[in-house]
Amino acid sequence: MIEVSSHGARLPSPQLTVFVVDDDAAVLGSLRFLLETDGFAVRTFRSGTALLNVSGATGPDCYVIDYKMPDINGIELTGRLRKSDRDAPVVLITGYPDENISARAATAGIKDVVLKPLLDENLVKCIRHAIQDRPRA
Repeated sequence: MIEVSSHGARLPSPQLTVFVVDDDAAVLGSLRFLLETDGFAVRTFRSGTALLNVSGATGPDCYVIDYKMPDINGIELTGRLRKSDRDAPVVLITGYPDENISARAATAGIKDVVLKPLLDENLVKCIRHAIQDRPRA
């Protein structure tokens, strides 16, 4: 996307950043490729703890968080992020859907749950909508 300044010069749009958290290295690599191909800056984390230990860095425009991880599940991680004043939208991904996951996610403020076999343009659309719908201060 290109913006035009008041003087008619073309300015590059700021690149949106997505933090991806998943304990599966193959999924992280695939998601990095998918999202970078779509123009996002991507930073990956192998655990929720690794993400929570990041300090001083500029936060993302959106988080993509796996639901089932060994150290902390994605819904609990979202709650910890909110307590730390990290309010970027979250898209939850899972390979283990159950009938209650969407309701639990919604209670945590997560609007979108995407099934892992479908991590393609559907995920990209969810991320873009989450960023676009994010309340602005």
